[in-house]
Amino acid sequence: MNKRLLFLINPNAGKGEIRAKALDVIDLFVREGYEVTVHTTQRRWEIPDLLRERAGGFDRIVCSGGDGTLNETINGLLACENRPPLGYIPAGTVNDFASSLGIPKTIPEAAAIAVDGAPYACDIGLFGSRAFSYIAAFGAFTDVSYQTPQQVKNWLGRAAYILEGIKRLPGIQPWPMRLVCDGRELAGEFLFGMITNSTSVGGFAVGERIGVSMNDGLLEVVLVRQLQSHAERQRVINALLEGELDPDFVTVTKARRVEVFSDQPRPWTLDGEFGGEVEHVVIEVLPSAIQVLTDPALAAEGAGLPPGRT
Repeated sequence: MNKRLLFLINPNAGKGEIRAKALDVIDLFVREGYEVTVHTTQRRWEIPDLLRERAGGFDRIVCSGGDGTLNETINGLLACENRPPLGYIPAGTVNDFASSLGIPKTIPEAAAIAVDGAPYACDIGLFGSRAFSYIAAFGAFTDVSYQTPQQVKNWLGRAAYILEGIKRLPGIQPWPMRLVCDGRELAGEFLFGMITNSTSVGGFAVGERIGVSMNDGLLEVVLVRQLQSHAERQRVINALLEGELDPDFVTVTKARRVEVFSDQPRPWTLDGEFGGEVEHVVIEVLPSAIQVLTDPALAAEGAGLPPGRT
């Protein structure tokens, strides 16, 4: 009997390249011995409902879309008792999760990994009751990814996020926040904060700077405190653009559990999508929760994975 594969496609992700290449991808899956069921997404948060009902009937799940599509797929898989391995064909603008796991950004190469790759047990973050694959963030610039028009993202790629962020610099205000990270309290007024499990954020490689591992059972916490002058602000921005973290203004730690308190409900972004407004939330890691298919050579290297290929 053929193995069964569910292929989830967001046809509107990124530049819509998957529309022209979907048949070739399906043909590859069939040649590899899979009986393929294709589902194109019709609405937001459709994927978790579908997977809760049907994931158990498949040997492999493959999704194609941006970070938001992947987020929905992971949320759906976490609700399943028996979770099939997950193949990911990135089709968004930046695709941070794919970069972190060394998944190729070209559709044919990523499709090949989705059928021939090795499973990598990847940690997943939990923001309250909602999962995130690579980042939960608050403060400056966190709404850029979901408020920048898709057409602009298609034209400019990663530069679209930088330009949109620069436009917002004059209006940046710090937020009073208190975070308890595995019992250690960090309090202050922060311009930006992120709890992450990714070597790439916004297309910038940060893994080497903060020592990220995708399956060490820990989340990385990065906090940028209030800056008192234009010179300080410019110094931090320049460092971030160069992929550096200025220790005079940036606090970095690791934790399994982070409890966050703020003075009022504040908006968060989860994997580049709006994650709601909360005054208090518990963020924790789900160790090795999802088996993601990646290059066998990279999967064999263990906990640390290098940034992906372009």
